[in-house]
This record gives sequence, C-alpha cells and structure tokens, in this order.
Amino acid sequence: MHEEIFPAPMLLFGCGNMAGAMLRGWLASGHSASSFHIFKPTPDNLPEGVRYFNDIDEATGRYETLLLGVKPQMLADVAPNARKLLANNGTLISILAGAESQDLQKLFPDARIVRVMPNLAVELGLSPLGIWAEEIAADERERIDAMLQPIGFPVWLQSEAQMDAFTALAGSGPAFVYRFIDAVAAAGVAIGLPQEQSQRLALQMIEGAVALAVQSDSSPDELARQVASRGGMAAQGLGVLDSDKALEKLLEETLRAARDRGADLSKKARGEK
Repeated sequence: MHEEIFPAPMLLFGCGNMAGAMLRGWLASGHSASSFHIFKPTPDNLPEGVRYFNDIDEATGRYETLLLGVKPQMLADVAPNARKLLANNGTLISILAGAESQDLQKLFPDARIVRVMPNLAVELGLSPLGIWAEEIAADERERIDAMLQPIGFPVWLQSEAQMDAFTALAGSGPAFVYRFIDAVAAAGVAIGLPQEQSQRLALQMIEGAVALAVQSDSSPDELARQVASRGGMAAQGLGVLDSDKALEKLLEETLRAARDRGADLSKKARGEK
C-alpha cells in the first residue's frame, strides 16, 4: 500500500515546521525515506535517508507530486523554480494559508491544484486535514485520501470559502489550546499551587479530559454537566465561563480574527490592499 501511494518520490519544496511535521508523520507511519525528496536552502533538521538538494540543476527529473511548504509570502518568488520541478499535469499540494486556488493556478497553469491545511499533530497522525480541489478525478481524490490518512483525518470541504474557517479552527486551533493550557496553569498558581505542579496538572487534566471526550458517546456539553454537580465547585466555575456566554464569545472572536486574516493574506497574494 505504501508503494501504491508513492509509486515515485514526492518532492517537498520547502520543509519548515509544518512540512517537516508531515514528513516525520509519514516516516513514522512506515513510509520509506526514499519516497521523499527535499528542496530547501539547507539540510538542517532533515530525517536520515531522504534525498536533499538546494539547486534545481541537481534534480533527477520532474515530479508528479510536489508539496509546496514555503512561507505564503514567498510564493511569488519561489514559484518559477517550483514550476520547473513539477511535471506537466502534475499534482501541486499547497499547505500555504491564504493562497487560493485561482492564484496558485496562475502560477502553476499546468498543475492540478490541491489545497491541504494540516496542523502540527500530523507528526503523530492526529491532525484534521482540510482539503479543497476545484476539479479532481475520483481516482486522484482516492490517492490524496490514502496519502493523507497516515498523518491525520482528511476532510474534504464543500467550498474553498470554508478553507479560512477550517484553518482558523483546526489549523490555528492548537495555538489557542496551548495558550489555554498556559492560562489554566497560571490560574492554578494564582490560587495557591506551585508553578511546576500547576503546569503538570494542567497538562494531565486536559489530556485526560480530551481522551474521554474523544471516546465518549456523550457530547462535551453533557460531559461538562456530568462533572458539574448542582451547587458544587465545578458548577460555580462554569458559571463564570457561561455568564453572558463569555467563553463562547471570546472563542468566536478569536476564530473570526484568525479566519479574517486568511482573507487578508489572499488579498496580499493578489497584490490587493
């Protein structure tokens, strides 16, 4: 099955934090290092066995599948070299936030464009993966699914307009969760726990709560009610979070700000103000 997914090596054009996490996820799932070639300025932090080069003249041919993993603001500058390395009618997988299909298609007119939005949990095979492609054949869709399943949970979006919302929740979401963990730990210190112990307890508590929510048939709302017996400590704390929907409004504002930034990035990519 692994050979069928990568019958020929895939090129990672750029291999920063996210693309690197995807690469480590694929390798951890059992894919051979020989299935991946890397084009980036330096060989820093690359797993053993992957082929690396930083000069397009060192390429052994053109690639049927190229994963574009550079910073979004670099897209226009790197596109000419990436285009030289992608085979005619090859598949370009873009993980660039804010880079819309129409803009990618202008830079890669002969490519099949597939947008994918992961988060860093791809390294553990636990990332939701938002996918959008304007037109894609059934067999290619199945191949993309099979390629991504070892590193997460593929979700095909109904429209490209949903990509920014998906990115805000599932792509950027871990940053908000990590900030929440820090805030819980800091609150624990504020009410009397030692800092190191509070940080450890916050991580352990959230790990257990998430694991239970994932496997439970009850909704998170119902689980919260199960913890918060009437008149108890948890109920008193929930009263603060639920007052005037304080937490819900804060998170909506957070996700909306992240989503709208995606639209701003798209405009900048097209040279709009």
